[in-house]
Amino acid sequence: MLAIVDYGMGNLRSVWKGFAKVGVEARVVNSAREINDASGVVLPGVGAFRDCIKNLEALELVGPLKKSITGGKPFLGICLGLHALFTESYEFGRYEGLDIFRGKVVRFPEVPGLKVPQIGWNTINIKRRAPVLEGIPDASSFYFVHSYYVLPEDPSIVAATTNYGLEYTSMIWKDNVLAAQFHPEKSQAMGLRMLKAFGDFVKSS
Repeated sequence: MLAIVDYGMGNLRSVWKGFAKVGVEARVVNSAREINDASGVVLPGVGAFRDCIKNLEALELVGPLKKSITGGKPFLGICLGLHALFTESYEFGRYEGLDIFRGKVVRFPEVPGLKVPQIGWNTINIKRRAPVLEGIPDASSFYFVHSYYVLPEDPSIVAATTNYGLEYTSMIWKDNVLAAQFHPEKSQAMGLRMLKAFGDFVKSS
């Protein structure tokens, strides 16, 4: 059973419904015990980085999340769930993240003709064939909603990039940890295929 972490932010029902459509058992949870008992963990999220970390701390979920990740349990971060994995964010100030990966979260620069936030469909450039990208062609389109993006210090964790005024990291992968800037639960067929692939990855781990 997958644990979809509820910390008061994000479209949890859409994520749960996405997994249900592809036959992957998942449950929305908000306790350390449920995270510990799960076979895989999903951290979705929409909103501000500061509130994400604050809410996780208030629910005493930071420790269990870090333990599940460092213990090798399959993990999928979506949008804000990607950002939270990094050292720090400069969204409305400077705030510390989970520091699973060294790096920072920064705002898109102002580029003539491009609106911030990026809202809508964009393509991914696959750099490394992560488990959740099995069966997904390069340059496939996914749905994005964000004003900030991650700058990993270690380029080897980058699985895919996307262009929006600049080429930025839109997916990371290292060992048991996968995370995407885009929303697979809103990305129709390719997104559902990605959720199914994560379910398969959990089963094989």
